[in-house]
Amino acid sequence: MIIGNSQFLNDRTYIMGILNVTPDSFYDGSRYDVLESALKRAVQIKEEGADIIDIGGESTRPGYKMISVDEELERVLPVIEAVKKEVDLPISLDTYKADVAKEGIKAGVSLINDIWGLKFDRKMAHVIADGNVSCCLMHNRKDNDYTSFVEDTIKDLSECIDIAHNAGIKDEKIILDPGVGFAKDTEQNLQIIASLDKINKLGYPVLLGVSRKSVIGNVLDIPKEDRLAGTLALGVYGCLHNTMFLRVHDVKEHVQAVRMIREVIKYN
Repeated sequence: MIIGNSQFLNDRTYIMGILNVTPDSFYDGSRYDVLESALKRAVQIKEEGADIIDIGGESTRPGYKMISVDEELERVLPVIEAVKKEVDLPISLDTYKADVAKEGIKAGVSLINDIWGLKFDRKMAHVIADGNVSCCLMHNRKDNDYTSFVEDTIKDLSECIDIAHNAGIKDEKIILDPGVGFAKDTEQNLQIIASLDKINKLGYPVLLGVSRKSVIGNVLDIPKEDRLAGTLALGVYGCLHNTMFLRVHDVKEHVQAVRMIREVIKYN
């Protein structure tokens, strides 16, 4: 698939570096809410080997407070414009609001990363199609009332794909995210990671976002600051199960881990 001017091949795992321009991101190490520090971190993300920069202006941690479109735009647009000038990488915008996405696309964003998979704002799919950009459709629900968890998750993702198709978004512009940490308890999070092969059967590139999330803390009983090893373990698992994108805070370590495991895979 193509994101911006960059081509992404199916037989590789790419790194999406997180750049949260929020004062309340769940992980302190990812907060860059001042333009100068945000741009400095964007440059560092590229130097550490990331393939995409994902800019987010609203924290979506558990219990997050929704902010207005205007406030979100005030946070992200200056950063998008500065990063676009200084860093030669595709930019993803982490938003579920169509009006924010529309302005982000005008500013040079190549991918919309929607945590509601086009289901929160029904204008979103048309904004993406009209802007001719790619999208990452994440699985999410208002509750975790499942009949058959994995099957329901795949059905929900299929509904997101249908929304995309109906708006005119082409298959080569679609990425799927199983939504680790969203409307899922610890066991369900582990179960959906273990089901990556089933999600791959939908026929779209898969993005895995597990960086320092609570599932790691709950399993290992450790705080956010100590979750790098657990994050790397899940990232390598994703790599071994044909995950095309890893969305991470710790870019350098993931670039090295993916490179190492890919060198081994070559001899299979």
